[in-house]
Amino acid sequence: MKLEKATFAAGCFWGVQHILDRIPGVVRTRVGYTGGKTSGPTYQQVRTGGTGHAEAVEIEFDPSRVSYGELLDYFWRLHDPTQMNRQGPDIGTQYRSAIFFHSPEQRVEAVASKGRFDASGVFQKRAATVIEPAAEFFEAEDYHQKYFDQNEGPICHILRPR
Repeated sequence: MKLEKATFAAGCFWGVQHILDRIPGVVRTRVGYTGGKTSGPTYQQVRTGGTGHAEAVEIEFDPSRVSYGELLDYFWRLHDPTQMNRQGPDIGTQYRSAIFFHSPEQRVEAVASKGRFDASGVFQKRAATVIEPAAEFFEAEDYHQKYFDQNEGPICHILRPR
């Protein structure tokens, strides 16, 4: 089985990982930081917004079971992509909505997917989501990994119906 990668930022990475982990065909996820200028950032650095990194989830998936397009569909449904540099009470560039593509094909698919989202009218505003090449991904500290599998509490993301 040849796995592929996808990387999404959609606010606090805890809830995003929790939802993505439950998709058939997703083999592995890890939360971390990407898209910024600081090498080897810590959560304490990223949370200030000064590193330029976003809280993100890197996904390894089996494309014979779930397509990149299907993952994009989940991405649009698990957060409000019209919010600029925030999700709910979490404010700052570290909580921005972003798709980090790993190939030219993923870029094309992400751009088309964003166009379909904007045309759908799900929200009155257009997506503020940025689409950028995947950069180095820095895995977050252990206590952030699979946070809601280890801790009780309300999940910070919901999955809107199609």
